[in-house]
Amino acid sequence: MDVSVLFITGRVLLGGLYVIGGVRHFGELDSLTEACRARGVPAPRLSLILASLFQIVAGLMLMLGILIPWAVLGLVAFTLVSSVVMLDFWNKPAEARGGMLNVWFSNLALIGGLLIAAAQSLAASV
Repeated sequence: MDVSVLFITGRVLLGGLYVIGGVRHFGELDSLTEACRARGVPAPRLSLILASLFQIVAGLMLMLGILIPWAVLGLVAFTLVSSVVMLDFWNKPAEARGGMLNVWFSNLALIGGLLIAAAQSLAASV
């Protein structure tokens, strides 16, 4: 199998996850806005809309192979910030902490995949 097929498939899957997530946010604006407000996000609705649009655009850039290192940098920052703000497992009671930790670790794995995509892109351009 051609290794480029694997890289493209991986980018489409990773980027697609962010695109789908960003699009889904628009169907849940009210509840997600309230969750952001509860966590102290400034201008929660506007922040959510802008973050969701960013998620969609950066995910599409990754999928299409456009400025991959920059798209990855943005998605890594987005994932880290949203994880810290929204998945504050350290403030959760013990029974809720386990599920939040699983999501946190999944997000770290996503960051790992994003970094691999950026490294592959940079290596291919040398």
